[in-house]
Amino acid sequence: MEKVSSELENAYYASIKELKEGEIVKGKIVSVTQKEVIVDVGYKSEGMLPRDEFAGVDIENLKEVDVYVENVENEDGKIILSFKRARESKGWYTLINEHKEGDLVEGSILRKVKGGYIVEVFGVEGFLPQSLSGYRHAGEEPTAAKKCFLQIVKMTKNKENFILSRKDAVRMEKEISRKKIWEEMEIGKTLKGKVKSVTNFGAFIDLGGLDGLLHIADMSWKKISHPSEIVAVGDEISVMILNFDREKGKISLGLKQTTPDPWKEIEQKYPSGTTIKGRITNIQNYGIFVELEKGIEGLVHVSEISWTKKFLNLYEMFAVGDAIEAKVISIEPNERKISLSIRHLERDPWEDVESLITMDSEVKGKVTGYGDGCAYAELENGLEGVIYNEDISWTKRVTRAQEVLKRGANLSFKVLGIDKASRKIILGIKQLSADPWDAIQAKYPIDTILEGEVVKVTNFGVFVKLEEELEGLVFSGEIDKEVMEKLKPADKLKVKIIKIDPGSAKIGLSARTEAQASQA
Repeated sequence: MEKVSSELENAYYASIKELKEGEIVKGKIVSVTQKEVIVDVGYKSEGMLPRDEFAGVDIENLKEVDVYVENVENEDGKIILSFKRARESKGWYTLINEHKEGDLVEGSILRKVKGGYIVEVFGVEGFLPQSLSGYRHAGEEPTAAKKCFLQIVKMTKNKENFILSRKDAVRMEKEISRKKIWEEMEIGKTLKGKVKSVTNFGAFIDLGGLDGLLHIADMSWKKISHPSEIVAVGDEISVMILNFDREKGKISLGLKQTTPDPWKEIEQKYPSGTTIKGRITNIQNYGIFVELEKGIEGLVHVSEISWTKKFLNLYEMFAVGDAIEAKVISIEPNERKISLSIRHLERDPWEDVESLITMDSEVKGKVTGYGDGCAYAELENGLEGVIYNEDISWTKRVTRAQEVLKRGANLSFKVLGIDKASRKIILGIKQLSADPWDAIQAKYPIDTILEGEVVKVTNFGVFVKLEEELEGLVFSGEIDKEVMEKLKPADKLKVKIIKIDPGSAKIGLSARTEAQASQA
């Protein structure tokens, strides 16, 4: 029995590894708790390591780990192991054997300390001075465990410490990235970049160390007014290399070229006469822009809004974002233009205008605008008519229609003519009443003397009101200069009828009555 017990004891001690303090051995993870990780390294006792040492490590899926033997047997007879020191030892070995000062390494910024940051590289903690960090503002400071490339500035092997620089690493990274981009540069290649700045003519894109210009003309297949409609600083976008000059360091980029050109086969997609639905994207005095699909816009010119209305306020009629229907009337693919029409959605009323209006009829309408020697009115049936100055009044000579007819006034008119060729309906106001000139001539025969009211004094004469809607003109040669200079509107003036011209609606007057002549 004693012999068996002795053999078992010998076998037990033979199975126990001979460990030395300071060496790194492989251990098997036995169990993991919230606070501890139990590791078996083949010694007579298992090691209990603080779970905090495994921060950032997926311990749940590990079966074995390398550990550092700190003490083979402490006062309690337990082995003391460290995962952290094992990683640091291996990391330091990697640093001194595989890297030298000036090399780039990847590390994690752990925490801020006085004068800089503590950084972990290959499990070893090093120092990153604030002056070499490249962080100039508080908002730029890194979050804990942020990974970045660093340059080894100084490494002291015997003291096992080293100093790093992020500033130089960033510069080196950019140089390496630049070189790589130039080596792989080819026209038509698509790259990812970040919008660095936006100008009136385009945007500069950071391709990872190299900047390229994305011109406004290459941003969108549709016409845009400013690059800010498409991109903003900080946007990450994919761009295509359109051209480059290595010697001058220039790169031309395209954004719209990364998507198919929607103008290809546009004539087949939207043949003339097609009715489309779109959304208004822009309103100008000369028309409205309508988006048919992404990258495709058409123009409804103001003349294509209505068959009959000449004066239109597009800003009152439409709003950006409105959904409308229109008809395609022409396409110019090379010019990237599509002409649309709203009025062509309806039948042209001028094709059968006689059914809407007849000669000599009386119609009602609203004054909408003015032209050279005329005014325009929109009739109740939707047609537009023109009133020439000479057809406004029998007795008053009208030189500017807007002085007599106010915009928006609702009036009655007589239809004087229908001009289908010019698409005009000629209207008159004075023709609604009888021509009064026969009665005027009978009432005011030549040499009649009467008292009138001064309306206006000009350098060529004095306008005098004889009765409502009836004026005459005293030319400067028919009145004494001293008398004329003293006159003002509303003054009474005795005049004599010397001429009546019904054709030009003029009455000539003289202030030289018989009494004045005898005084002279």
